[in-house]
This record gives sequence, C-alpha cells and structure tokens, in this order.
Amino acid sequence: MATVAILAVGDELTTGQKIDTNSAWLSGRLLERGIETVEHATVADDPGAIGAAIVRLARAVDLVIVTGGLGPTADDLTRQGLAIAMGGGATGAAGEAVELVEDEAALAAIRRWFEWSGRPMPETNRMQALRPRGAVCLENRFGTAPGLQAQIAHERGCGGSHEGGRNGGRAETLVFCLPGPPREMRPMFEASVLPELPAPDRAIVARLVHAFGAGESHVAELLGDLMDRDRNPLVGTTASGGIITCRMRAEFDSAEAAERALDETERAVRERLGDLVFGAGDDTLESVVIDLLRARKQTLATVESCTGGLLGASLTEIAGSGDIYGGGWVTYTNEMKTAEVGVPRVMLEQHGAVSREVAEAMARGGRAASGADWAVGITGIAGPGGGSDAKPVGTVWIGVAGPERMDVRRFVIPGGREDVRQWSVRSALGMVRLGLIGVEMELLREAE
Repeated sequence: MATVAILAVGDELTTGQKIDTNSAWLSGRLLERGIETVEHATVADDPGAIGAAIVRLARAVDLVIVTGGLGPTADDLTRQGLAIAMGGGATGAAGEAVELVEDEAALAAIRRWFEWSGRPMPETNRMQALRPRGAVCLENRFGTAPGLQAQIAHERGCGGSHEGGRNGGRAETLVFCLPGPPREMRPMFEASVLPELPAPDRAIVARLVHAFGAGESHVAELLGDLMDRDRNPLVGTTASGGIITCRMRAEFDSAEAAERALDETERAVRERLGDLVFGAGDDTLESVVIDLLRARKQTLATVESCTGGLLGASLTEIAGSGDIYGGGWVTYTNEMKTAEVGVPRVMLEQHGAVSREVAEAMARGGRAASGADWAVGITGIAGPGGGSDAKPVGTVWIGVAGPERMDVRRFVIPGGREDVRQWSVRSALGMVRLGLIGVEMELLREAE
C-alpha cells in the first residue's frame, strides 16, 4: 500500500490558536484511494523548519502533502521551505534553496482573480506567483494562492514502497503544497492531486457508526473481540464530546469483498451496542432527532438556562429544521423562568434553580407555552463559580416532556464551562431521541 505524510504549516497551529482540520479530511480522502497516512506533522512558519520537515517525511513515504503557508504575507513561507527541500538533492537533507522564479501563468491567474473581484491587485500578491525552479504551479479556482507540485530527490532511509524501498537507495518523492483555507484546499486536491496518485492495489472501505449514552471504555467492553488489532475489518473507537464513533475499515482484493465484510461487522457492532447506536456516517444527534420528529410529524421546543440557547442553535444548524423546531426560551434568571414558562416562584425558593423540580417545570412549561409535542428544560451550574458541596460545578438537570412521558435526569459533567454546556446539549438530544424511540435506558451520568 502506498503511504503518505501530511504536513500542516502555520504558527497559529503550533501555538494552539487554531486547530488543523485539513489533515483529517485529507487522510479520509486518501484512504478511500487506498493510500495510508502514516504521519500528521505540524511545523511553524519557518522556511528552514519547513524544508527539513519535508525532507524527513519524504524519506519515509511515497507522497507528502503540505497545507498552508502559500498566502501573500511575510509569514507565508512554504514556497521557500519547498525550495530548501528541493536544494538537498539526493543527500537526504535540506540544503541550499533552489531559485524562486516567477510563474507567468500563475501571475496572470492571480491578476484575473482580482479583476473578477473588482479590486486592484496589491503588489504583495505577486509573491504568490513564485515557485521553486523545477516545481509546477497548481491552479486555484477559489482563491489567489496557486499550489505547488515538486519531486524531492533523496537517499531513502526507511519506509515507502517505490524505488529505493525500505533498503535505501536513491529515490524521489512527490510533494504537493496546497493552500490552507479548506474552501481552496479541497477543490485543488480533487482537481490536481487525485489524478496524480497511484491506482490502488487493494480495496479499502471505511464506515462509521455513532453511539451515545456510555463512555468509551464501556463501549470497548461491549465490542470485545471485534476490536482485536489483527482483525479484518479493523474496528476502533474515538470519543468526542460524549459521542463514541466506531471506526470500521476493511482491506480486501475487491471492493465487493470489503463491503461484504463491513456489512457483517457493522451488524455485529450494532447488535452489541444496541440502542446506544444513534446513526452512521454523517449522522449527528441533531439530524437524527430532527428526522425522528419529522417522521412522526411532531415538534420540539427548548427552555435553556446554563446552555444559553446552545441547544436551539445546534438544532437550527440543520437545514429545514424549522418544520419541527419553532423556537424556545433562554431563561437564565429565576425571574425569566417564572415569567416566560411559569416555573413557580415558591419552587425556585424551596429547591433552587438547579433541581429536578425546576427542570421538570421548565420542560412542562415550555411544552404548554409553545404547543409543541416535546419540550426540553436544561438548568445547571456551568462554572467556574457557583458550585457547592451539594451541587458542585458541572451539576446539570435536564427534563424532557413528551406526549406520554416525562423524563428528568441529573448529570455531573467534569471539565470547564464549555464542556458542561456542550455535554448538556448532547445529553438533552440523547434523552429526546430515547423518548422518541420509546426506550427506557440510563444515559451516562459522568463524562469520561
């Protein structure tokens, strides 16, 4: 199987100011092509560090993809880093940079972009037309930064599958440099990188199944031998915000054999996890709840305190959600809880805003005031202050009122303020889903 390493460039990535999402997307697309990603690397905006990283990766894999650092500012230094990597020749190390030359076709394309946008081209954008001598510019149909394609000659030390192999010898590795913005990077990958990739020698097919309502360790226990590392299809799990994703990957001589094996494995995963499974592929808790409500021609309202409207916002991110979600209330103070959804003042005084009684009253009041079939009430202590021994930070009560049921549950969610808010939203959606499918089941009480 061919191998690839992905290098993300940018100070904003190495300092933690921004998360690299490009590498994950590229890995998924490459796996579909039968190319295994063996490393994700990140490097700051430094041409020497970029060049050294490209050479190091090139010696171990068949293909290197670099993202970022192709803009028009002084800290966009990927083209200079590529020039240094290309200057190493066959020595296996970055050396003196090859010359940067202006690409006339690339410059003309940048000028056309600015003409189309009705703005004059700043002189700083001219640097985007520079390429290392021997490299080729790649068309960017959605921005001003051309990509770059080059071959890095080196003495192969290990890894890789093309000439030189694992036993050393002179080899060349294909390198693509793509712009950082996903709206530019993804189309360029599809148009300019995919056609250059080797045809897969084996069929690799992957699937995702999503579960909610138990921690990752419990899900792993339920899956048991399905997660054996020598198994084909291979099964693994990833936890993110309370959602456990079961990753299944089959590798066979034909796509048909891989699909058949995945069918069997997916059935086994679903049988073992049961009602914990809420969807697959691109499904989200929001989309699944909306689909369930739509199928039943039912509606939902929300009454939120500690989540501050986050649940309503997550629902309205789904196109077409207006036919099942008419809106809700953010009742952050006790006065608003009473005035908007009728939570009795005496109840608030006796039990406090963060209590079973108030969560239930919020859900019932929201259902009555909105006329919706279902309503959710969320009240809690997101922190960092406001907690006590009896009600520590992270204590959240969620009530779900439906046509024939009322479900109220307490959660103690560790982490910071945003963790509590996000987990509360997902827990509420999980409770609504269970109510819609008529399942009585304990959800997670503490996050892993």
